[in-house]
Amino acid sequence: MDFLRRIEDCQFPLALHDEADIRNAIVLEAAGLIEAQLPPVGVPLTEGASVINRVTAEGRAALAKAKRSG
Repeated sequence: MDFLRRIEDCQFPLALHDEADIRNAIVLEAAGLIEAQLPPVGVPLTEGASVINRVTAEGRAALAKAKRSG
């Protein structure tokens, strides 16, 4: 959730270069919280394009819920 908070106000598309950020994006995409173009399974994370296209409505709702919860 920290990574989602960090990117919520970024301008999209957002290119990722850091392996930890790419891993975070993979988790968020699997949860349906972002839409992204990420390396397929078996491809090294730092090879190819890793781009977040947007935070989904579900992602925005999760952020709003987290803010209300404190």
